[in-house]
Amino acid sequence: MTPTAAASPPGRGWSMALRLAAVYTVTAFAALSATVLYLNFALQRALDREDDQFLADKLDAVRRRVRGGRDALPEDDRRGEPWLLVRVAPAGGPPRETAGMAAVLPAAAFPVLAPGAAASAPAEYHAPAGRDYRVVSAWADDGVTLLHVALDQSQDEEVVGEFRRQSAYAVSACLLVVGGGGYALARRGLRPIADVTAMARRVRPDAMGERLPVAGLPREVRELAGTFNGMIDRLEDALARLGRFSGDIAHELRTPLNNLSVGTEIALSRPRTPDEYQAALATNLEECWRLTRLIDSLLFLARAENPKTQLARAAHDLADLLRVVEDFFAPAAADAGVRLTVECAPGLTVSADATLLRQVFGNLTSNALAHTPAGGAVTLFARRHAAGVACGVADTGTGIAAADLPYVFDRFYRADAARSPGAGRVGLGLAIVRSIVELHAGTVAAESKPGHGTTVTAHFPPAG
Repeated sequence: MTPTAAASPPGRGWSMALRLAAVYTVTAFAALSATVLYLNFALQRALDREDDQFLADKLDAVRRRVRGGRDALPEDDRRGEPWLLVRVAPAGGPPRETAGMAAVLPAAAFPVLAPGAAASAPAEYHAPAGRDYRVVSAWADDGVTLLHVALDQSQDEEVVGEFRRQSAYAVSACLLVVGGGGYALARRGLRPIADVTAMARRVRPDAMGERLPVAGLPREVRELAGTFNGMIDRLEDALARLGRFSGDIAHELRTPLNNLSVGTEIALSRPRTPDEYQAALATNLEECWRLTRLIDSLLFLARAENPKTQLARAAHDLADLLRVVEDFFAPAAADAGVRLTVECAPGLTVSADATLLRQVFGNLTSNALAHTPAGGAVTLFARRHAAGVACGVADTGTGIAAADLPYVFDRFYRADAARSPGAGRVGLGLAIVRSIVELHAGTVAAESKPGHGTTVTAHFPPAG
């Protein structure tokens, strides 16, 4: 059965271009709405200030007319300004007002003015008929005549309403433009990502040579393309190493198996004496040990490369640890005629797994003794440096050619015949050294000069 995909939440199935276009549109809508609201507020404030100034000017004009004893409500003013309403209420006399004013603006609609106050602040009044007025109260110069002036704001409301309608049209048009343009720009901007996706579909073990062109791409996408190309480079290198590794494993396994097969066939080809059978079995046992060491080394490398591998870390004195390794290899060094020494200041510690660290020095020392002729020297050293501790093994042996030096830590890598593994060696010693050092967050490097010797140095971070 083919598993069915879980239902996606709303919007999960949208393309990235649609999502970006939606973000652009929402952002533009928010920005435009905020702008329109601010302009609407500013327009309303400006109209209110203009109305207040107009009311103040009219109050001054009415005061001057009352002070001069003239009619405060001339018919020509009423005909020229139909939106203006004026009421003059003298003390003890009937008020005079604009025709029809009492029906829409009774005296109670105006602010109450305390005696002695010059004028009230302008106020809003919503008439029952549905019109809005801006009203103000004031005393005439005589202090007893009350003046009411009102301004019909219908024209202001028409201006504000028209502004809002036009703004809605403009915002709608802008949203359409931004949405469509944002989608087109997003599609164009995401095209390199689509190219990365298409290339990822084409990548196969037998087709690793294709790379994304990075010239002319935006910086962010250029970094993505460069990272993808780097990943393909690493994959290509890893596949090449894996191919070599598989071939080396096949070669290493085939040799002892062939030896076992041929030795057994020879032993069984005719009756043998007990001594001859014993010799054949001893040869087969040696090949079995070789296979066992090879398999154990490969299993160790597999465990070392597992991120979940746990280390029994503790602070160890390197001088003591190097002395242990020296004592173990002293007989082999004496038999080979090689001087084995230790150079390490007392009190120098490193945080590591002691068993694995001894294996590092054991592999390096064994390798150095195997390639150092009689009369040479092998030195186990450890010293402090700025980034932690540097330790390793130096020999005065045959050395390694410069062309081979970058690959000596690869599994099963063979240099020239002078440095090829001897009997019982499987060619994984330096690969195991690198895995252990990297497992401790360290680095390892080799320096060599043919005919003058080799130095392999591991750098460990400070203890603690």
